[in-house]
Amino acid sequence: MAKTKHESPHILAYIMEIDKAIRNGEYPNAASMNKKMGWTISRSTFLRYMDILKDTYNAPAEYDFRKNGYYYTDNTYFIQQMMLNEGELLTLSTILPMLDQYKNTPLEEAFRNLMQKLIEMLPDSISVDSSLINNEVHFISDPITKLEDGVFESVLKATKLHRTLQLEYKTAESSDYEKRSFDPYHIICQKGSWYVLGYSHSSAAIRLYAMPRIRKCVITETHFSIPEDFNLEQHIDPQMGVWRTDGETYRIEIEFAPKLKTFVSERNWHKDQTLKENPDGSVYLSFNTNQLNQTAAWILSFAGNAKVINPPQLKEQIKKAAQKLLEE
Repeated sequence: MAKTKHESPHILAYIMEIDKAIRNGEYPNAASMNKKMGWTISRSTFLRYMDILKDTYNAPAEYDFRKNGYYYTDNTYFIQQMMLNEGELLTLSTILPMLDQYKNTPLEEAFRNLMQKLIEMLPDSISVDSSLINNEVHFISDPITKLEDGVFESVLKATKLHRTLQLEYKTAESSDYEKRSFDPYHIICQKGSWYVLGYSHSSAAIRLYAMPRIRKCVITETHFSIPEDFNLEQHIDPQMGVWRTDGETYRIEIEFAPKLKTFVSERNWHKDQTLKENPDGSVYLSFNTNQLNQTAAWILSFAGNAKVINPPQLKEQIKKAAQKLLEE
């Protein structure tokens, strides 16, 4: 029985129905789909939709002259339909400000293109209050580092292909670049800064390179294999940071002042944290990390309202940093 005819749907809606009919073995054509769906599309319009299905969605569609309709040469093929409601569209709109952390990398353009494709897939008739999609949401991020053109692309591709890089690198303390051979294992973004962790041939050890300090980066034909015993979390702590000290893992114990009770208690600071309120209103927090320097910097940001209980090495770092501040 034909459906009641409504306002013409979006092109994608036609294509989805045609795809469904093909997968159901109905061998659809313009006439059969008009009868089934209550459409009034012409044969040329139907063929245009079939071209979109084949060219844009890589559908393995062929015409069967005996059955006067289309079928798939691969019966496992299907299109996953994506329809968004207003709430989901609003969520997507809030993602755009987050793209700032991907500036200076090809990911920014790729994500924006993806957003555009999602928008194009929405029905023409969707209506969203324009006041919902504005600049009411902002993300405050750390200063973004600049990368030399081509560095991110080369590092990303070499990481995927397991190919050695030839590059020039400058350490934070040096003003001169040095030629290096480097096997990239893993790419990391920390607070807007991009890093690559891998094997440095010159150091014969695992090293972390800051991408803004890389130039003249070239992918070689040399392939490498990541050691089976490589463990990312032995080198970084995804919760606290990427710059390891001596590689040792420490049990951090901190006590926060009572006035920070709500602020500290409402956050998840680390995946394996222990957090509890003391009788005097102060808050105890403990977790394991190999990032002693980054933990020290984080504690100092509380301006004296966080007291280190353990380990002694962290206490000493905080003490020296505070003394240096007083001296200056």
